[in-house]
Amino acid sequence: MYEVARELEIRPDMLQRWMRKFGEDGCDAFPGSGRLKPDDEEVRRLRRENERLRQERDILKKAVAICSGQHR
Repeated sequence: MYEVARELEIRPDMLQRWMRKFGEDGCDAFPGSGRLKPDDEEVRRLRRENERLRQERDILKKAVAICSGQHR
């Protein structure tokens, strides 16, 4: 491992970390090109959806307040 790290001009602990990550996640460990791992992409999508739903809820709350004459 030390020889390979030296050839790649990286620290051995970095190579060890990459090997461990690959062992845990396989081909999904390093998706690259701005892509996320499938689980991370799902979390990202759900956060965006959650924010959109909050905005829609807030708009509806304001509309109800305006229609009921409670708007200040």
